[in-house]
Amino acid sequence: MLTITKTFGLFLLTAIAELLGCYLPMLWLSGKGSAWLLLPATISLLAFVWLLTLHPIASGRVYAAYGAVYIATAIFWLWSVDGVAPRWSDLLGAGLALAGAAVIALGARA
Repeated sequence: MLTITKTFGLFLLTAIAELLGCYLPMLWLSGKGSAWLLLPATISLLAFVWLLTLHPIASGRVYAAYGAVYIATAIFWLWSVDGVAPRWSDLLGAGLALAGAAVIALGARA
């Protein structure tokens, strides 16, 4: 159980690094921030790639399971950063994606 919690935490950190790495350049490109935002964005995207390398299973399986955590994190980002309340369909979709990720992750252990 600790390994699943650790893996989920690692995926969560990875998703935040990816979201931040994409969000900061978007702020700059839309005129809502300075070009200096590109520096932390670059660092964040480098951290994202590095975090993906920390998983011991095949990369395709990691990316598939990570995608679900990314979806759920992006829905939380929608609410916490963009200030938009998720719809029931957003929450259902994220839940279904996480259920799929659990099947992939648990199947990898068999």
